[in-house]
Amino acid sequence: MHIIRTLKFPILLPLVLLLGSPEAFAKPAVPSTDIAVDAVMPASRHASLDRTIAELLSQHHYRQSSLDDRLSALILTAYLDELDFSRSYFLAGDIAGFERYRDTLDDALKKGDLHPAYDIFNVYLRRLAERTARIQFLLERGFHFDVDESLNVDRKDAPWAASPAELDEIWRKRLKHEMLTLILSGKDQAAARELLSKRYDNRLRQARQSSSDDVFQLYMNAVAQAFDPHTAYFSPRNTENFNIQMRLSLEGIGCVLRMEDEQVTVVELVAGGPADLSQQIKAADKIVGVAQGEDGPWVDVVGWRLDDVVERIRGQRGTVVRLKVLPGKAGATAAEKTVRLVRDTIKLEKQAAKSEVKTVQGPEGRKLRIGIVTVPAFYSDFEAARRGVEDYRSTTRDVRQLLKDLDGKIDGLVLDLRENGGGSLQEAVDLTGLFIGDGPVVQVRNASGRVEIERDSEGGRLYGGPLAVLVDHASASASEIFAGAIQDYGRGVVVGDPTFGKGTVQTLVDLNRLTRAKDPQGQLKLTIAKFYRVNGSSTQHRGVQPDIAIPSVVDSEEIGESAQKNALPWDEIAATRYRGDRSLAALVPELARRHGERAASDPDYLAFLHDLEFTKQQRSQTTVSLQERQRRAEHERIEIWQRDRENRYRAVKSLPPLKAGDEIPEGKDSAIPDEALEESARIVADLVVLAGTPDAKSTVVMGR
Repeated sequence: MHIIRTLKFPILLPLVLLLGSPEAFAKPAVPSTDIAVDAVMPASRHASLDRTIAELLSQHHYRQSSLDDRLSALILTAYLDELDFSRSYFLAGDIAGFERYRDTLDDALKKGDLHPAYDIFNVYLRRLAERTARIQFLLERGFHFDVDESLNVDRKDAPWAASPAELDEIWRKRLKHEMLTLILSGKDQAAARELLSKRYDNRLRQARQSSSDDVFQLYMNAVAQAFDPHTAYFSPRNTENFNIQMRLSLEGIGCVLRMEDEQVTVVELVAGGPADLSQQIKAADKIVGVAQGEDGPWVDVVGWRLDDVVERIRGQRGTVVRLKVLPGKAGATAAEKTVRLVRDTIKLEKQAAKSEVKTVQGPEGRKLRIGIVTVPAFYSDFEAARRGVEDYRSTTRDVRQLLKDLDGKIDGLVLDLRENGGGSLQEAVDLTGLFIGDGPVVQVRNASGRVEIERDSEGGRLYGGPLAVLVDHASASASEIFAGAIQDYGRGVVVGDPTFGKGTVQTLVDLNRLTRAKDPQGQLKLTIAKFYRVNGSSTQHRGVQPDIAIPSVVDSEEIGESAQKNALPWDEIAATRYRGDRSLAALVPELARRHGERAASDPDYLAFLHDLEFTKQQRSQTTVSLQERQRRAEHERIEIWQRDRENRYRAVKSLPPLKAGDEIPEGKDSAIPDEALEESARIVADLVVLAGTPDAKSTVVMGR
């Protein structure tokens, strides 16, 4: 399990009372908001570590940003986002008071002065205690779910509340939403009220137990995030978690997690892990509860620190963990579902590339055989290679064997890189070589401007036939290097969504080696370089743009580098010298035209587009009804849509239809075809016919 942006402090899902609201029917005394909390203060040892981290960032980060007023403003914004992302605790007056730090945090960092950070945190802690008292007060009053009112759940850009009364109304509605969600998931009001009461008390208790180290981790991470989203400070505890992640030896479920919108959120799945193989957990899902074994009690983890949740999920290989999950793709109206997983070690065999052959009806009635090679990650057994094991596993070795097995059996090939988050740079370079032969694959520019070129040097290409590379917005890093090189060389057509846009290189700095401190100091993950394609274009921020667009459910506006704050910009450098083939570029307009005709008339593709649009509408919904009757109707409407969608394809396969109340299958158990993959195969079939003989080439030398 990977951990990203660890230790984002709990932010309550909000709520309380405005006089005159539908719930104002009981008369308990309103709790006082004058609540004392024990202030957290910086430790003396943090001052020198603060200066060390600040110096590393200003001198060695790729951005080469000075510690100045501009950076100070970014740090303050990042820190406030970490503490109160949904703007549900601080008041506008608090924020106005923090403005005195907007242009001074840079000076404080240089001096090792952490008092501004701890001052802001202690105000947050006091506001958290006040809100918790108000929550418990409101839970005692109860709610009426027959009132026609709604809630906007997206407050990341909302104005800060001007008064406690304004904040009370936000909290009243959000708590009502939380309780209604639990009721729709099968709980009665009493059980939902008890769970929420314990949840919010636990949040406050955990926050009050925050140590000086915890606040330092949080603030230093905000400082790092002001430079770019992939730079981060790991405390000693989180350093251990990160090292486990990098070894891929974790015995867990195989998820990349982070705190997002106040909940533990799945960012991506580790290929070959239990979560990936179950096909029941997807990116953007929220984990709200964890239980051990087949019948262990549920523990509500909303508001927990991320590393504490990770420890609950992690466990011995072969043991069962059960998760309560809010599906992200269903949007704010989602109901909880239960997922049972058996913990396992993430093995290379489970990440391995695989192949199949599809028969496609090509132009003029020709039946063409299109090979499909799926590459879920750019992996390599580095330890086995170091020991000299002759047949160690790697992406390139596995794909080479698959291509040999397909030799003479296919007319064209689709290489599927969807949801491939990257991995080994060397594997990306070597895999590219199977399709282009000798030549440069990617350029790497460091902070001083020095450019190094990564080349394939294994000899001639193994596969030279018609090729499409299928990508989506979750295809990142090494996937983008491969897809960009294939596109630049004119070796294949790239289809799908624009890729993630992660074109930066990080290194880990052991802070103990710099400070010579005896106590563990943690690590700094530091961005030190950027990737550039052989044509000079960066893969950063924009990603690789497909030649032919096939949409996916992954929302490019919410996921990807362009959605990250302070991301490094796109730019370009001089192209390097490489031999490209221009003949494919001349065929792309006709390939796009034929694809467009199918997209406008093929019933399966039209159904695919309709399903995507419906799913995106659900995910983009930020205003939810707080009326139980309407919410139940919305749930029923979604369930009917899902069942009808599944039954359309079950009928084609002569499978019995699902009835109302039947569990709707997902992933490999579903009868719904992978239309993006099917259409990619049809595009390759078109390419086979249009390309004619492999000798019809137009090779030119490009670049410097």
